[in-house]
Amino acid sequence: MNKTLKNAAKDILKGLLAQLTEGQQLMFKRMYCHNNLDLPINEAVDQMDESKMDNAITQCERTVENNNSKK
Repeated sequence: MNKTLKNAAKDILKGLLAQLTEGQQLMFKRMYCHNNLDLPINEAVDQMDESKMDNAITQCERTVENNNSKK
């Protein structure tokens, strides 16, 4: 993946994850960083496999939308 796109994807993920609950962030870490559940969420994003970023963004976008629809 292009370095610029990779950094943009990380920034998008970090922004989306900041809108999620602690429990939802823990689920994200279980799915994408299961060997390091103690890492802060931003470090988990920095260490995740870049091939999984597209799916992770899609899942986080849906979760944010669902959270917002329940307000």
